[in-house]
Amino acid sequence: MGTTNLLERPCTIVAEVAQSHDGSLGMAHAFVDAIAAAGADAVKFQTHIAEAESTPDEPWRIKFSLQDTSRFEYWQRMEFTEDQWAGLKAHAEEVGLLFLSSPFSLEAAELLERIGMKAWKVASGELTNPLLLDRMVSSNLPILVSTGMSSLQEIDGIVATLQAESAPSAILQCTSMYPVPPERVGLNMIPLFRDRYGCAVGLSDHSGTVYPSLAAATLGIEVLEVHVALSREMFGPDVPASVTTDELRQIVEGVRYIEQMTACDVDKNSVADSMCEMRRLFTKSVAVRVGLSAGHTLAETDLTVKKPGTGIPAGELQSLIGKRLVVNVEAGSLLKESDVE
Repeated sequence: MGTTNLLERPCTIVAEVAQSHDGSLGMAHAFVDAIAAAGADAVKFQTHIAEAESTPDEPWRIKFSLQDTSRFEYWQRMEFTEDQWAGLKAHAEEVGLLFLSSPFSLEAAELLERIGMKAWKVASGELTNPLLLDRMVSSNLPILVSTGMSSLQEIDGIVATLQAESAPSAILQCTSMYPVPPERVGLNMIPLFRDRYGCAVGLSDHSGTVYPSLAAATLGIEVLEVHVALSREMFGPDVPASVTTDELRQIVEGVRYIEQMTACDVDKNSVADSMCEMRRLFTKSVAVRVGLSAGHTLAETDLTVKKPGTGIPAGELQSLIGKRLVVNVEAGSLLKESDVE
């Protein structure tokens, strides 16, 4: 996938690996294959260079690792070399995926630029990092912006910067909770962003369920990002906020179904006209309860309704009361217009 429709509909579905590869290059490549098989449009990683982005004093968000004595050491273990990143990008493109990775330092952005990034993803914590943002804007590549920790005022400033430089961009509703509860997903922000900024919009979801993605698709988003794990038994801080690859497949199928559904306005009259044969099968006609002779005046007790709907429509039963039969009719048979006068 290229970047032609990254900020357009149909929605670009981005599967975020984050740190779920746990520093294993082989696992990272396995994610690429699994995400492609699930039908997503893009795979996204995070490019960490510990020395460039952090200090040994950085605290843990959650102390989960038994092998890393500090978060700084954890970031070191998450690093790949430039050649390894280039290999992941080449693998993604071989299987038809757009390769994305969020840089967390200028050095990471420069590395990604060297291997040929086609778009940028700004992580929620980097919105207040003007050095990194300016570097991304200067590349003239599309920019996806997560807003998980930002106020509207901060987002206004970011969007003003992007629009001043005519940077193609999408603003993604996001809440930096792992997992985010349903009352904090914030779908209401999606139409607000569209109206406020007049740009492409989307959702970056951390719920670990399929529901926000499908709900957001009904709003006509251009970009959807979900965290992905190969299974819920995997290790790491991102797993509780991730969907499985099987659930990713459900999201892809659901989003595409919703896009087709919402793209078509149904005209009930034309649908009804096209259902003539079906109506004959499912509707009923006026029938007689017992055998009756010619000359009999029809009473309500003589009549009932039965399938198929090939005779006098059931809705016209009352109009037949008081009319006279001109032929003999058998019990249970459907009345015809020519049977009465």
